[in-house]
Amino acid sequence: MSGSEPEPFGARLRRAMDTRGPLCVGIDPHASLLASWGLPDDVGGLERFARTTVEALADRVAVLKPQSAFFERFGSRGVAVLERTVADARAAGALVLMDAKRGDIGSTMAAYASAYLEKGSPLFSDAVTLSPYLGFGSLRPALDAAAASGAGVFVLALTSNPEGASVQRATAADGRSLAQVVLDHIAAENAGAVPLGSVGAVVGATLGDAGADLNVNGPLLAPGIGAQGATPADLPALFGAAAGDVVPSVSRGILRSGPAAAALRDAADRFRDEVRAAVGPRNEEFR
Repeated sequence: MSGSEPEPFGARLRRAMDTRGPLCVGIDPHASLLASWGLPDDVGGLERFARTTVEALADRVAVLKPQSAFFERFGSRGVAVLERTVADARAAGALVLMDAKRGDIGSTMAAYASAYLEKGSPLFSDAVTLSPYLGFGSLRPALDAAAASGAGVFVLALTSNPEGASVQRATAADGRSLAQVVLDHIAAENAGAVPLGSVGAVVGATLGDAGADLNVNGPLLAPGIGAQGATPADLPALFGAAAGDVVPSVSRGILRSGPAAAALRDAADRFRDEVRAAVGPRNEEFR
């Protein structure tokens, strides 16, 4: 890598996981969570919720993952809060994964890539979630934009919602599941990357049995720990040899501890330590 090229997302993520611990915390301002924090379900409540979460956690967790929809529901003012949330979290040292699950073709996919993956955009993030079910090739504009800016993408592969199985576990013409086709494309994108590729897969932690080869030389975002029923102890059996590349994602399991910053930090530390105990640390420099 020359001095003019950005450091790849996979390398930055590996370092963040090794030094801060393998944990992604969602910023999901559900109306019910706003209420539980004593906040109104309006832009003011949204802003206080997001700011409190960032101030409590951005200097200690590897990844913060704002769910775009919960900001978009307030229109342009909500998107403005999202822009500040991304900027503040990145400035404090967290990697930001925009959970937008975008998927389209051609110029529209390129526009999504410009919004989230090009430096200078108000919503520029370290990575974004994408849906590949218009064909993996439809993601090419985002893959190229991410590579150019040192960003990453997380591609939906095996989600934990029951409806997902009818598509993701369907059989392609060559006998592979569609999820395995996606995973194989991801592995091809990451071939030769050291220490970790920048194209990740989303694999639900509640699945129990992936029924697929998860060794993609890239990060595996595992939502579902905490409120959805999965635990860190479930990770080794599900991910096997790839468990060291898992980024467990917890949202309500931590956010319900708020609004006190100390309680949010304690909850995040507890989940991080439980993951560490389950999969083993990559090194001993956890904060």
